[in-house]
Amino acid sequence: MTRPASEFTQSVLVTGASGGIGRAISLAFAAAGWSVGIHYHRNKAAAEETLTQVVSVGGTGVLYEADIREAHAVQQMLETSCRRMPVPSVFVCNAGIGGSHLLLRQREEDWAEVIATNLTGTFHCLRAMAPPLLAHGGGSIVVIGSYAGLHGSNGQAAYAASKAGLIGLVHSAAIEWGAGNVRVNLLLPGWQKTGLTTEVMPADDNWNDHALGRPPSREEVARTVVHLAQLNDVSGQVWNCDSRIL
Repeated sequence: MTRPASEFTQSVLVTGASGGIGRAISLAFAAAGWSVGIHYHRNKAAAEETLTQVVSVGGTGVLYEADIREAHAVQQMLETSCRRMPVPSVFVCNAGIGGSHLLLRQREEDWAEVIATNLTGTFHCLRAMAPPLLAHGGGSIVVIGSYAGLHGSNGQAAYAASKAGLIGLVHSAAIEWGAGNVRVNLLLPGWQKTGLTTEVMPADDNWNDHALGRPPSREEVARTVVHLAQLNDVSGQVWNCDSRIL
């Protein structure tokens, strides 16, 4: 039997919750007793499936549609979520897109789309998420980055550049909002089989750059996000969830 929303004392909003990593994060929060805001853009059916699974583990959730490339859409989503009880104390910026083009073959419009979604979209989210957290005495924002943002990747110039930009964005936000007890951290989830990695996922026996010889499990990554979000004294950090050396 699903508990009523009034029984949940903590709330989180997860962007990109219709995808594989976002769904796993949503489920991890739900299993820990949180009410979950499930954001999506185009794939409502997948978001509804995330909500179904959240309910199946005893949680409760609400769907939110927004194009994070549009500042007004993000602001409207945040205002709607903050009118609900409980007001979110944690936000997870997970929404993003991929792409696979060699630098010399990268079309400018594809480059712009990746940057607009992954970097500028996260900027829109952070700018909308901070005020309610500051107004309520603090909270946590976890941004999902990528190992490629630190080391680059063959055929991933736009994606790597967008994820590299998130590092500076998170560091700056952590410094600016620290006095208000708003913690901002970046988490690298490692290789995960999702719609974004179909074309670039390494072969099952090609994990030589991982000390453990394997990628991390999605469930462990999701539990790490939940843990990181609740650490009161950690901000401005980059957390790597696999066994590659940064």
